[in-house]
Amino acid sequence: MLSYILRRLYQMVILTLIISVIAFVVIQLPPGDFVDAYVASVAGNDVITADTIEGLRLQFGLDQPMHVQYFKWMGNVLRGNFGLSFQHQRTVLDLLAERLPLTLAITLPTTVFVYMLAIPIGIYSAARQYSFLDYVFSFIGFIGLAIPNFLFAIVLLYIGSRYFGANVGGLFSPQYELAPWSWGKFLDLLSNLWIPILVVGTAGTAGTIRVMRGMLLDELNQPYVETARAKGLAEWQLIFKYPVRVAISPVLSTIGFTLPALISGTAITAIVLNLPTTGPLLLNALLSQDMFLAGSIILILSLLTVIGTFISDILLVLADPRIRTQ
Repeated sequence: MLSYILRRLYQMVILTLIISVIAFVVIQLPPGDFVDAYVASVAGNDVITADTIEGLRLQFGLDQPMHVQYFKWMGNVLRGNFGLSFQHQRTVLDLLAERLPLTLAITLPTTVFVYMLAIPIGIYSAARQYSFLDYVFSFIGFIGLAIPNFLFAIVLLYIGSRYFGANVGGLFSPQYELAPWSWGKFLDLLSNLWIPILVVGTAGTAGTIRVMRGMLLDELNQPYVETARAKGLAEWQLIFKYPVRVAISPVLSTIGFTLPALISGTAITAIVLNLPTTGPLLLNALLSQDMFLAGSIILILSLLTVIGTFISDILLVLADPRIRTQ
């Protein structure tokens, strides 16, 4: 087991370096750079001379070859400096420090909500197949999968405005939005969290229910389950002792995608609900070709994906000893 963990850690380092190169190259692929995007955005308002454009490109280091820019960026990243955001004229770490806590305040409870609700429902639906509640949960699951999160957010915004005269977007009430942090602002945040948690967690909950139910149904029809049942083992004890441990493997494997989702959130849903998370920040950075900000966020998301996959592998080995580590 130890040799397996050490080998996976070595692979993680190599994979992260490769991903960093790919991410930096992909960000540079669109024609032009941040200066070109900036000039296009102010065209018609200000006259920008060629000397000014070259001065901006020199100031931001965009006059250097791509590989030089990459090695300078990675050298700073390894020292804990993710660079300066061209668009915001602030360090990337400062921008992340503002958005990251609010992103985690949404996504962490959402993740707990998804797994704590979906796994028990999936187990119950499989154990009580074709019961009334199984039909109810299956119907809700299909609805949750069919409706995109951003559409669900738009519906909630309309209902809140049309029938309750309230704006369900954002994380704070108007009187607390620009106010410094206080106990009242924290309580106001908690009172507004349930809407993004419900919107973001709907599809994940529905999908996890379907996966857990389907996998457990396959296991409940296996011969070893029938043998254990014939020996007089209690039904629920039998289900949790053997089939659930096998059926939960696909759910555990999704943890690799859960960690980056904690940081990125759902960008379109966040824009619809006016949530100050990192998703819209990344989208704006990509649109403006703010390469250090976009590259840093993509690198963090990639690293979290690699770490999440590593955690999933370890949990899969612990949950199902039949999975070999060699």
